[in-house]
Amino acid sequence: MTLLLQWIEHYGLAAVFLNVLLEQAGLPLPAYPTLVVAGSVADAGRLSTPLLVLVSVAAALTADLGWYYAGRRHGQKLMALLCRISLSPDSCIRQTRNLFNRWGPHALLAAKFIPGFASLAAALAGKSGIRLPVFLLFDGIGSLLWVGSAVLLGAGFSSDIAWLLHTLEQVGTGGLLLIVVVLASYGLARWWRRRRFARSLRAQRITVEELHGLLQQQEQPLVIDVRAPELQREGRIPGALLVAGKLSRGEAAAAQLAREVIVYCACPDEASAAQVARMLMKTGVGRVRPLLGGIDAWRQAGYPVEAD
Repeated sequence: MTLLLQWIEHYGLAAVFLNVLLEQAGLPLPAYPTLVVAGSVADAGRLSTPLLVLVSVAAALTADLGWYYAGRRHGQKLMALLCRISLSPDSCIRQTRNLFNRWGPHALLAAKFIPGFASLAAALAGKSGIRLPVFLLFDGIGSLLWVGSAVLLGAGFSSDIAWLLHTLEQVGTGGLLLIVVVLASYGLARWWRRRRFARSLRAQRITVEELHGLLQQQEQPLVIDVRAPELQREGRIPGALLVAGKLSRGEAAAAQLAREVIVYCACPDEASAAQVARMLMKTGVGRVRPLLGGIDAWRQAGYPVEAD
């Protein structure tokens, strides 16, 4: 009998509540496998299925409410923090914002099925000013769908889950430890590559004062705005080339012809700018520099912006 099954059978619903709460709070402790195993245990009559669902949904809502109020109170600062600690730079935040712009609070219905999306979605819901009753309605339904699917999966495949748990038990602690080490090494490798590349660009960053000076010269650099389209419409550096996602062939060709390319975004450490800089370097563009502080630093310095 595996440690997970022992943990659920010994601590019951409290173990499930804690796992769901911690995962939805942002810790890397996957709760879906726990819910599936708990569903299997409930199907065997050792847990109450209605209570299992109720406790799990309550745990998810508790964590999401924390993110909701944090997003309402701290807004952009919280988004910046999430961007900074994410293994995938602010692309995840950009995708979250795009989903909200398209679907509104309905995006909460699917948030928990997308890795890394749930906490961002709850925080963005608070930042966007979605009313609490509306948030609770859609987030509650989304949580119920997420929990219910796991519990039903556990109940429907209880015999297969029992076989899987027995197989894992036969693998032993050493085998499980090896799996954990492999997954941890993968995450660490991604983090290290991102950090090493960010360091290599950090020495090359250009300040807003330097960029403003270059824009006054006859031979101006090519400035590329890589923020989400809705943010670009709020205002951009005059003359900036607007790029959403990957560069087109025409945009890449324009960058290759430019004497110097300046890339900016609105994320700490210029994460998106660094990604685009990497893509440009791979296409042969030699002089690429991220803008230190991005558009926020440009605005704070009092320099002009243009909008549609």
